[in-house]
Amino acid sequence: MSAISRREFFRKTGTDAAMAGWLAAAGGAILKANPLGLPIGSQTYPHRQVIKDGGFAGLLQTLREIGVERIELCSAFGYAEFAPLADAKQTRKMLDDSGLKCESAHFSLRELRENQQKSIDWAAEIGMTQMLVASLGGGNTPAMDEVKKAADEYNAIAAVAAKARLQQGLHNEGFESSNVGGRRTYDILMDLLDPTLVKFQFQMSTIAQGLVAAEYFTTYPGRFISMHVQDVDLNQMGPRGRGVQTPVGKGSIDWAKTFAAAKIGGVKNYFVEQNMEFTKASVAALKEMRV
Repeated sequence: MSAISRREFFRKTGTDAAMAGWLAAAGGAILKANPLGLPIGSQTYPHRQVIKDGGFAGLLQTLREIGVERIELCSAFGYAEFAPLADAKQTRKMLDDSGLKCESAHFSLRELRENQQKSIDWAAEIGMTQMLVASLGGGNTPAMDEVKKAADEYNAIAAVAAKARLQQGLHNEGFESSNVGGRRTYDILMDLLDPTLVKFQFQMSTIAQGLVAAEYFTTYPGRFISMHVQDVDLNQMGPRGRGVQTPVGKGSIDWAKTFAAAKIGGVKNYFVEQNMEFTKASVAALKEMRV
């Protein structure tokens, strides 16, 4: 499926005035604090060692205390550090006791290939509505046939998830940032992946590789479901020649423009994905942010 214009999307959905307002306000202050009016979430991968060491309940308490309301996990079957969470009923109880909810998790392609139903059952028991995969490939120099094969496989995986009323999604790192035949692999996947079966989760830090969230949200309206939130200072170079990650509001990302565009993209939830020091600072900034 090719990208449609914003004008055409707004016409079809009857939201011309509302969306035009969002775009016009990208540099203004029209939203209350806590952008998008959505619960602030945290992806727990940066805290995986705590989970591996049996500290999940304590982690939930800490996240709750700093203002997090939702979390995103990684699969207990595809990520070794998350193995202590394999008992879905117990994990759900710890979440309920903490007052937090988990609507999403990342799963490995391998586990979905080998025993997708096991992963689906785990997700459903915890109360999730989304199943994400970090990347569809293991390399940064794919051939077009490899991209097409990966898309076909993922459409099939997503169709199974849809029957269980779970939305399959795709993150964007590595493979997705590569180029094939003069086009970014991520854009090719936008054409090849079924827009109903597969939604996208945007990794904000990929701005260092030239992927700008606001541009993708407006170019591909309705194709996104989620965001991984972190800021990047493009004026500083990290160990791999990329910008240095910082708390939200301390880097180079235009958050007013990003959150305005996120409504167009279709974003339903967002998760800070940073170490605890940065998570605290980013959550505090999001709670006060007006865009």
